Amino acid sequence: MTNWVIKGLRTGVKSTRYPRAEETAAGCSPGLPAATRLPSDLAEMIVARCPTGALERSLEGVDVDLRRCVHCFRCTRGSNCTVDWSGGYDWAGFATERTGAFGPPFGRSLHILVVDTGDCGACLSEVKQLNNPYYNMHRLGFFLTPTPRHADVLLVVGALTEQMRLPLRKAYDAMPTPKRVVAAGACALSGGVFGRSFICSGGVGEFLPVDVEVPGNPPPPLAILHGLMVVAGRKPPASLYRRVENSSADEPR
Repeated sequence: MTNWVIKGLRTGVKSTRYPRAEETAAGCSPGLPAATRLPSDLAEMIVARCPTGALERSLEGVDVDLRRCVHCFRCTRGSNCTVDWSGGYDWAGFATERTGAFGPPFGRSLHILVVDTGDCGACLSEVKQLNNPYYNMHRLGFFLTPTPRHADVLLVVGALTEQMRLPLRKAYDAMPTPKRVVAAGACALSGGVFGRSFICSGGVGEFLPVDVEVPGNPPPPLAILHGLMVVAGRKPPASLYRRVENSSADEPR
């Protein structure tokens, strides 16, 4: 027992330094496609490869709707796949221009209810990582709660299936005000490869007023943390739509 205590003291804290410092560990983010200047014929060919319509043809090349990207990498891997790719993990943005973050009373403490509305297991697995020692979301004042009565934030993952609409509505209605909704993952944002269909909607926003959206399929834990910090008012939001007219920089849609 003594040896384990000594080893722990020597090892020190291994939690990520985010958000105080940039995370440099390998594999913390798969990155996202960036708006890219391309000749018209090449742009049309690459846009046609996208299975979810995340890539859109523009006058200068290819624009990107990050809400629809499912990380298939068909736009950046293989012959003639020349769409630029950006790293980082500050991906979350406000769903609408009317969306606002929580005020100061909620800035340092949020209780989160996670609802799986038809997830394949990928996004839910990333959410579960937030409680492990490396990400340790408790250090940031974020706590999971099993009951909507104590929840400030409703974190939704998965394509919204027909069977989960009523349970999701009941959970939302049972939450006290003020409350916010965070949708995480391409399926929750746009339906992904499953929706819009006879069994799935085109995103949670068609059913509930979503405040913050976290793109990715699945989004890494740091991107989900960024979404929670955006809704808490502790980090600025990112744009969910990238246009090539601004040299691949983020712009509001």
